[in-house]
Amino acid sequence: MIASHNDTICAIASAPGAGAIAVVRLSGDKSLPITDSLFQSPGGKKRLADQPANTVHFGSLQFNGILMDEVLVSIFKGPHSYTGEDVVEISCHGSQFIQQQILQSLTQSGARLANPGEFTMRAFLNGKMDLSQAEAVADLISSESNAAHKMAINQMRGGFSNEISGLREKLLNFCSLIELELDFSEEDVEFADRDALKSLIVKVHTTIQSLVKSFSLGNVIKNGVPVTIVGKPNVGKSTLLNYFLNEERAIVSEIAGTTRDSIEDQITIDGISFRFIDTAGIRKTTDTIESIGIERTFTKISQATIIILLADGSQSVEDIHDQIAEINPSTHQHLLVVINKIDLFDENETIARFGGNNSFNPYPTLFLSARKHLHTELLTQTLLSTIRKQGDITSSVIVSNARHHEALVKALEATERVISGLENGITSDFIAMDIRMILHYLGEITGVITTDDVLGNIFSKFCIGK
Repeated sequence: MIASHNDTICAIASAPGAGAIAVVRLSGDKSLPITDSLFQSPGGKKRLADQPANTVHFGSLQFNGILMDEVLVSIFKGPHSYTGEDVVEISCHGSQFIQQQILQSLTQSGARLANPGEFTMRAFLNGKMDLSQAEAVADLISSESNAAHKMAINQMRGGFSNEISGLREKLLNFCSLIELELDFSEEDVEFADRDALKSLIVKVHTTIQSLVKSFSLGNVIKNGVPVTIVGKPNVGKSTLLNYFLNEERAIVSEIAGTTRDSIEDQITIDGISFRFIDTAGIRKTTDTIESIGIERTFTKISQATIIILLADGSQSVEDIHDQIAEINPSTHQHLLVVINKIDLFDENETIARFGGNNSFNPYPTLFLSARKHLHTELLTQTLLSTIRKQGDITSSVIVSNARHHEALVKALEATERVISGLENGITSDFIAMDIRMILHYLGEITGVITTDDVLGNIFSKFCIGK
């Protein structure tokens, strides 16, 4: 259940731990009076409640006659604040002891500790942002790459919300006309132009379909693109991982089977986050531990967006074809065949023997030396282009939230039922029911239609203080 938002809440809004500065935030009707009970200006006569909004004031905080710290107090008055309520932000020194002292004094003066995400929940409940924008706040906080940051910023500024709201607004008019027809069903009249309705539904279907498809791109931008490096033992998988990470992250040895478990690490390349996974070499073995590692390799393959099948110049074309068949990538995965160690063989002869870049169609083939960093930049650019082909990462409308994706899929199914109903002359009551379902699922995304349980689940994942 959602906590009451009629009281005043407080929390530490800066990152946990000691630092130069920390921020303690309050929101609610009593934010200014509670802070005033602790605040002392240099002259001793200033009341924060009497000061203009959007101003900062220097002074000290005292509780029961004990000086806690010298602080800066920022004042924001509702409705022109983050939460839509009176908000106070206290900037103090970053000692954890000082932070806890201030927090304790605020709770003893009438505030209560905020729940996770409660400040942003109040912003939503007070109409400062819709639900998808509120969720973008959490994505912005957790963003670890330029692409993820841009996507969260665009969503927080309403790019996705505007798209959804526009679709709902267009459908609402037709829905009301069809509902009106139901009231006059005995007269057998049509208020809604069926041709115009079908044209609109087709456009809505196309837009929603595009949003649904964008989730695969949005999800990998948000969470990092999982790239699994697979191949036989000793083909250079760990060397390639170390090249990408620019450090000796994995042990490199001439002894086959050195890597017995997956090794993961994440880096950002040109604004896109990639999660590289080095796996145990695929081969038949009687070693129990190595066998477990190979089983995990296939698990990681199933979870990957991009699979790098690493081979070397000593292998045959048939052998690599057998490996591709064993990996059996899905239609949603991208397989790259990479022939490594070309520094140990004649490069031109090796390329000719494997038939060039199209030898393993439809999968791209690259030739490089991970140890010598020869042609490795081409692999990097291929990884980037593979992701960029999925869609425009700078677009303001990319779906990255699983809850949004689920609602859009259900809305898409409802639009298909409406189109089928219009083509087959289905009665108005069934058409109206499916249009209401589209409106319902789109409304779930922005929070026009929601429940306390949904809100509680969403905001419980936020950090305290946000």
